[in-house]
This record gives sequence, C-alpha cells and structure tokens, in this order.
Amino acid sequence: MTEADKNLMYFNPDEEESPKQTAATAPKDAPEPKPEIMMELRDVSKAFGEGDQRIMVLEGFNATFEKGQVTSIMGGSGSGKSTVLKHMIGAYKPDSGKIFVDGEDITGFNQKQMDTVRKKFGFMFQSGALFQSMSVEENVALPLREHTDLNETTIKIMVKLKLEMVGLRGCEHLKPAQLSGGMIKRIALARAIALDPKMVFYDEPSAGLDPISIGVIDKLIVDLTKKMGITAVVVTHELPSAMRISDKIIMLFKGKIVFEGSPEEIRTSDDPRVIQFINGSPDGPIPFSKSQVDLGEELKQMNFL
Repeated sequence: MTEADKNLMYFNPDEEESPKQTAATAPKDAPEPKPEIMMELRDVSKAFGEGDQRIMVLEGFNATFEKGQVTSIMGGSGSGKSTVLKHMIGAYKPDSGKIFVDGEDITGFNQKQMDTVRKKFGFMFQSGALFQSMSVEENVALPLREHTDLNETTIKIMVKLKLEMVGLRGCEHLKPAQLSGGMIKRIALARAIALDPKMVFYDEPSAGLDPISIGVIDKLIVDLTKKMGITAVVVTHELPSAMRISDKIIMLFKGKIVFEGSPEEIRTSDDPRVIQFINGSPDGPIPFSKSQVDLGEELKQMNFL
C-alpha cells in the first residue's frame, strides 16, 4: 500500500478543510466592535420660566453614553450640567427631544415606570448624603433592603464585598461623623454600586477633597467602571481629575455642547471658550456677569436713573 493509499484511508469526504485563523492571519484592518450604548439623549431641550422670564437652559443636547466608559460633563456654573444630569435620572422631563435607556424610550414614562428604570442606576451625591443616624453597614445595605428580597446574611456579605471594593471593609460599625471626607465619598460609592447598577452618576465626586483623596476616588471610578462594565457619568469642575478618568469629555456653554471628545483632543481645542475654561481665565467669552442687560439700562427702565 502506497503512502497515498494510506492517506485516503483516513480521508473523510464530509469534512472540509479550512485553515485556522490566527492573530497572524486575521485581517489587520478589521474594524473594532462598536461600544454598546447604554443611554442616549437625542435633541433634548429645556427651558424654565414664562414669557419674558423664560430662560433656555438646554438647547438641542445630543449625546451618547457607552458601556464601560467614563464620560465627564463639564462647564461653568449655570452652563446646564446639573440639568442634563436631572434629565438622565428622570427628575426632569424634556420640553422636546427623547431620552433612551438600554434602547428603550423613557421620555414619557410615569413615576412607577421610572422607578423600575432607576434600579439600573447608582448615584453618588456631592456631599455623600449618608444617613447620620445609620452605621456604614446600614447605609450601604439600604438599597439592598429597599429593593431586593435578600436575607440579612446575604445582605451583610454583599455589604462587605462592596466595602472591600472601595478599600473600607472593617468600617461597618462606624457612623458618618467618625469618617473623613474621603471616606464618606468612598462609602457613598459603595452604596451607589450596592445593586450592581448598569449606570453610575457622580455629582462632583472629588469636591472638597485633598489631592490624595481625589486620586483615590479617581482610581476607584475608573477601576469599577472597567471591571464591572458600568456606564459612568461624572459631573465635575475638577479639570485634572476629568483628564485622568475620562474616555470622553463633554463641555457645555449656555446649554449647548461646545466640545465633545477625548482628554487629548480637549487640550488641542482652538475654541476660545474651551481655552478659557482650561486655563481658568476670568477674561474671555465666558462672562463673569450672568446678566445680559447693562446695569445702567436696567436701572433706567426701573426709573432709578
């Protein structure tokens, strides 16, 4: 029997040979998979007041927030940052436009429907907003007791796991008054992730902290976002912090987006409003005075002059 005959004995005509694709043979120009969009605000506008007192706070706001990424929203006081955040958590309804969460249009949801959506959210308040009469354990356990049917043993285990994530396991018995500012923020973060949310909103997470504590909070935000696959939205004035943690930065001015891009891109922006904000200059297109009317003219209209 020849060698060719031996090969034919082991040949299965029903099996097709196909070369295995390896890293070396894979197409080098294959496009990267698109990030999964967790939330989208589409052409959202909001105004407050009536008649001549009506003020447009958000105008045609468009943004997407991707899974596993940190998006920082920045801008001067009164630029619309908090208004965006309140729309995202359902505290405000837009005058026009739509809001999508996990591909679902939540714009017209009632309170009961929004309560269900909010179970996907975690929120870290600027002050921490811990209950002073409760221990650390009780504060972190609160969402678990309110929104799940877990037994107490499981809840205590979950609390320890979340405190371990923020480096404060062992502090369960302490009260908020016994904690430092940085520890309060970290406990607030542990509570925000207690229900393993898909999105976490951070309202000025590093406000009032020393540089080392800011660095700790920044690292926790990035690590938890990546490890847990969270969509993180950070409202902050801290430019160095935003540069460290952000995949994307959105800058607002008078309710409109004037910049959207990476930390590297914002450094090279030629927009004078962005440049003024980055440099912290008091002079520029972002005015010191919020009034659009000259003081003398206003006093004349009031018959004082």
